[in-house]
Amino acid sequence: MRLEVDAPATAARASIGDSVSVAGCCLTAVAVSGGRLSFELVPETVARTSLARLERGDRVNVEPSLRAGEPLGGHLVQGHVDGVGTVRASGAEGDGRRVAIDAPPDLLRYVVEKGSIAVDGTSLTVAAVDEAGFTVALVPHTLAATTLGALSPGDPVNLEVDVLAKYVERSLRG
Repeated sequence: MRLEVDAPATAARASIGDSVSVAGCCLTAVAVSGGRLSFELVPETVARTSLARLERGDRVNVEPSLRAGEPLGGHLVQGHVDGVGTVRASGAEGDGRRVAIDAPPDLLRYVVEKGSIAVDGTSLTVAAVDEAGFTVALVPHTLAATTLGALSPGDPVNLEVDVLAKYVERSLRG
Protein backbone atom coordinates (compact mmCIF):
# COMPACT_ATOMS: atom_id res chain seq x y z
CA MET A 1 0.00 0.00 0.00
CA ARG A 2 1.34 3.46 -0.85
CA LEU A 3 0.60 6.54 1.23
CA GLU A 4 1.25 10.05 -0.04
CA VAL A 5 1.11 13.07 2.27
CA ASP A 6 1.28 16.74 1.38
CA ALA A 7 3.60 18.21 4.02
CA PRO A 8 5.66 21.03 2.50
CA ALA A 9 7.54 22.03 5.68
CA THR A 10 8.56 18.48 6.53
CA ALA A 11 9.27 17.53 2.91
CA ALA A 12 11.62 20.52 2.54
CA ARG A 13 13.89 18.96 5.19
CA ALA A 14 13.39 15.30 4.25
CA SER A 15 15.28 12.90 2.02
CA ILE A 16 14.52 9.44 0.71
CA GLY A 17 15.15 6.97 3.54
CA ASP A 18 14.31 9.41 6.34
CA SER A 19 11.94 8.35 9.09
CA VAL A 20 8.86 10.52 9.39
CA SER A 21 5.99 10.15 11.85
CA VAL A 22 2.59 10.09 10.12
CA ALA A 23 -0.33 9.92 12.56
CA GLY A 24 2.14 8.52 15.08
CA CYS A 25 3.54 5.83 12.79
CA CYS A 26 7.25 5.84 12.01
CA LEU A 27 7.42 5.48 8.22
CA THR A 28 10.31 5.58 5.75
CA ALA A 29 10.12 8.14 2.97
CA VAL A 30 10.45 6.44 -0.43
CA ALA A 31 9.91 9.61 -2.47
CA VAL A 32 10.08 13.33 -1.72
CA SER A 33 8.90 15.78 -4.35
CA GLY A 34 7.01 19.05 -4.59
CA GLY A 35 6.13 19.23 -0.90
CA ARG A 36 4.85 15.65 -0.90
CA LEU A 37 6.20 12.64 0.97
CA SER A 38 5.50 9.07 -0.18
CA PHE A 39 5.65 5.94 1.95
CA GLU A 40 5.09 2.22 1.40
CA LEU A 41 3.02 0.45 4.04
CA VAL A 42 3.73 -3.22 4.71
CA PRO A 43 1.11 -5.62 6.16
CA GLU A 44 2.54 -5.19 9.72
CA THR A 45 1.93 -1.43 9.56
CA VAL A 46 -1.57 -1.83 8.13
CA ALA A 47 -2.50 -4.43 10.78
CA ARG A 48 -1.27 -2.41 13.79
CA THR A 49 -2.37 1.10 12.86
CA SER A 50 -5.32 3.11 11.61
CA LEU A 51 -3.52 4.19 8.41
CA ALA A 52 -5.52 1.86 6.14
CA ARG A 53 -8.67 3.79 7.11
CA LEU A 54 -7.35 7.07 5.72
CA GLU A 55 -9.11 8.59 2.75
CA ARG A 56 -7.86 11.15 0.25
CA GLY A 57 -7.89 14.59 1.88
CA ASP A 58 -7.81 13.36 5.51
CA ARG A 59 -5.58 15.45 7.77
CA VAL A 60 -2.79 13.70 9.68
CA ASN A 61 -0.12 14.76 12.14
CA VAL A 62 3.31 14.77 10.43
CA GLU A 63 6.60 15.18 12.24
CA PRO A 64 10.22 14.57 11.25
CA SER A 65 12.42 12.40 13.45
CA LEU A 66 14.39 13.98 16.25
CA ARG A 67 17.98 14.42 15.14
CA ALA A 68 20.98 13.84 17.39
CA GLY A 69 21.90 17.03 19.21
CA GLU A 70 18.38 18.51 19.09
CA PRO A 71 16.68 19.21 22.42
CA LEU A 72 14.13 16.68 23.62
CA GLY A 73 11.08 18.81 24.37
CA GLY A 74 8.69 16.16 25.67
CA HIS A 75 8.25 12.46 26.24
CA LEU A 76 10.13 9.73 24.42
CA VAL A 77 8.05 8.80 21.37
CA GLN A 78 9.40 6.32 18.84
CA GLY A 79 6.59 6.18 16.31
CA HIS A 80 6.23 2.46 16.93
CA VAL A 81 2.46 2.15 17.25
CA ASP A 82 1.40 -0.43 19.82
CA GLY A 83 -2.23 -0.55 18.80
CA VAL A 84 -5.39 1.34 17.93
CA GLY A 85 -7.73 2.93 20.46
CA THR A 86 -11.19 4.43 19.98
CA VAL A 87 -12.34 7.88 21.06
CA ARG A 88 -15.10 7.42 23.65
CA ALA A 89 -15.87 11.08 24.32
CA SER A 90 -14.57 14.54 23.49
CA GLY A 91 -15.70 17.83 24.93
CA ALA A 92 -14.65 21.38 25.59
CA GLU A 93 -12.98 22.14 28.90
CA GLY A 94 -12.29 25.84 29.28
CA ASP A 95 -10.08 26.86 26.33
CA GLY A 96 -8.93 23.26 25.97
CA ARG A 97 -10.55 19.93 25.34
CA ARG A 98 -10.85 16.68 27.30
CA VAL A 99 -10.76 13.46 25.30
CA ALA A 100 -11.50 9.96 26.64
CA ILE A 101 -10.03 7.05 24.68
CA ASP A 102 -10.78 3.35 25.06
CA ALA A 103 -7.64 1.24 24.78
CA PRO A 104 -7.02 -2.48 24.35
CA PRO A 105 -6.35 -4.15 27.74
CA ASP A 106 -2.89 -5.30 26.65
CA LEU A 107 -1.93 -1.62 26.23
CA LEU A 108 -3.92 -0.15 29.08
CA ARG A 109 -1.73 -1.96 31.62
CA TYR A 110 1.09 0.45 30.65
CA VAL A 111 -1.01 3.59 31.08
CA VAL A 112 -0.78 5.46 34.39
CA GLU A 113 -2.16 8.77 35.56
CA LYS A 114 0.35 11.55 34.89
CA GLY A 115 2.35 9.16 32.70
CA SER A 116 2.93 9.70 29.00
CA ILE A 117 1.16 8.33 25.95
CA ALA A 118 1.28 9.19 22.27
CA VAL A 119 -2.05 9.59 20.47
CA ASP A 120 -1.70 9.81 16.68
CA GLY A 121 1.92 10.75 17.28
CA THR A 122 1.23 13.55 19.73
CA SER A 123 2.96 13.12 23.07
CA LEU A 124 0.47 13.72 25.88
CA THR A 125 0.17 13.43 29.64
CA VAL A 126 -2.51 11.06 30.91
CA ALA A 127 -5.06 12.96 33.03
CA ALA A 128 -7.00 9.92 34.28
CA VAL A 129 -7.27 6.15 33.82
CA ASP A 130 -10.35 3.93 34.15
CA GLU A 131 -11.13 0.27 33.46
CA ALA A 132 -11.71 0.84 29.74
CA GLY A 133 -9.19 3.51 28.84
CA PHE A 134 -7.75 6.89 29.71
CA THR A 135 -8.40 10.60 29.42
CA VAL A 136 -6.13 13.37 28.17
CA ALA A 137 -6.53 17.14 28.54
CA LEU A 138 -5.58 19.05 25.41
CA VAL A 139 -4.26 22.60 25.73
CA PRO A 140 -5.09 25.24 23.10
CA HIS A 141 -1.66 24.92 21.43
CA THR A 142 -2.13 21.18 20.90
CA LEU A 143 -5.59 21.81 19.47
CA ALA A 144 -4.18 24.35 17.00
CA ALA A 145 -1.05 22.41 16.01
CA THR A 146 -2.44 18.86 15.65
CA THR A 147 -5.47 16.98 14.37
CA LEU A 148 -6.59 16.00 17.88
CA GLY A 149 -9.12 18.82 18.22
CA ALA A 150 -11.20 17.26 15.44
CA LEU A 151 -11.56 13.88 17.18
CA SER A 152 -15.11 12.61 17.65
CA PRO A 153 -16.52 9.57 19.46
CA GLY A 154 -15.87 6.42 17.45
CA ASP A 155 -12.73 7.75 15.73
CA PRO A 156 -9.76 5.35 15.72
CA VAL A 157 -6.43 6.67 17.04
CA ASN A 158 -2.94 5.21 16.96
CA LEU A 159 -1.53 4.61 20.43
CA GLU A 160 2.05 4.31 21.57
CA VAL A 161 2.53 3.52 25.24
CA ASP A 162 5.56 4.47 27.29
CA VAL A 163 8.48 2.36 26.05
CA LEU A 164 10.15 2.54 29.46
CA ALA A 165 7.15 0.82 31.07
CA LYS A 166 7.47 -2.04 28.58
CA TYR A 167 11.18 -2.46 29.34
CA VAL A 168 10.57 -2.39 33.10
CA GLU A 169 7.90 -5.08 32.76
CA ARG A 170 10.18 -7.27 30.67
CA SER A 171 13.08 -6.85 33.10
CA LEU A 172 10.92 -7.79 36.07
CA ARG A 173 9.75 -10.94 34.28
CA GLY A 174 13.38 -12.03 33.97
